[in-house]
Amino acid sequence: MSEYLTQIGARVRRERRDRGLSRRQLSEASGVSERFLAQLEGGSGNISLLRFAEVARALGMTAATLLAAAEQVDAAQRSVALLGLRGAGKSTVGSALSKRLGLSFVEVDLRIEQISGLSLGQLFELHGESYYRRIEREVLEHLAAEAAPMVLAPGGSIVGSPDNFALLRSRCTTVWLRATPEDHWTRVIQQGDHRPMAKSPQAFEELRTLLTSREELYRAADFIVDTSGRSVLSVVKEVQSLVAA
Repeated sequence: MSEYLTQIGARVRRERRDRGLSRRQLSEASGVSERFLAQLEGGSGNISLLRFAEVARALGMTAATLLAAAEQVDAAQRSVALLGLRGAGKSTVGSALSKRLGLSFVEVDLRIEQISGLSLGQLFELHGESYYRRIEREVLEHLAAEAAPMVLAPGGSIVGSPDNFALLRSRCTTVWLRATPEDHWTRVIQQGDHRPMAKSPQAFEELRTLLTSREELYRAADFIVDTSGRSVLSVVKEVQSLVAA
């Protein structure tokens, strides 16, 4: 899915909701089917220029204005998404950053657990990754529809889902909290989680391999901040300066 289409779809959805219109009402006003509007707002509908102009007109805008609005999201109104594997510091840095910025902090996987009524382990065991990705996208779409910006900590594997990662990048300034494999490992253990060692003697090497395999995906973030050997406060201050620039 094109990130550009995802960005346009998110803007159409926001403009529609800002005007208090249901998808059915916009469909009737524009002559574009509800089903196609759903695809457009989801980023999977490659609409023709004429149809797009009808949607824009129904929203009280020109096609050029709607496109410009989709392309130029005010940085001050963008949410911040922290990327990285478990142990990157997303929860710690995200909580502290949200307080400094005066924003709410949302851990996406916790929302997924709340919606599904299952722990992540149970969710994957019972339903598999495809179900997880579907719930992940529902959560991201719901958060994207909220007017107020926030600080997000998505699951570390989101970079492996092109569609969901594109949606996240279209609505957020993304920051990869980069750390060494040793730091990832130490932080997880310090949190009191000894399961990795108990489950597999090769757990550390598996972590190193996973981090290496995802490195290029994480590099797609808007910014990269090294966290190894640094205090939480120094990392938070750097992230704050980058996203405010």
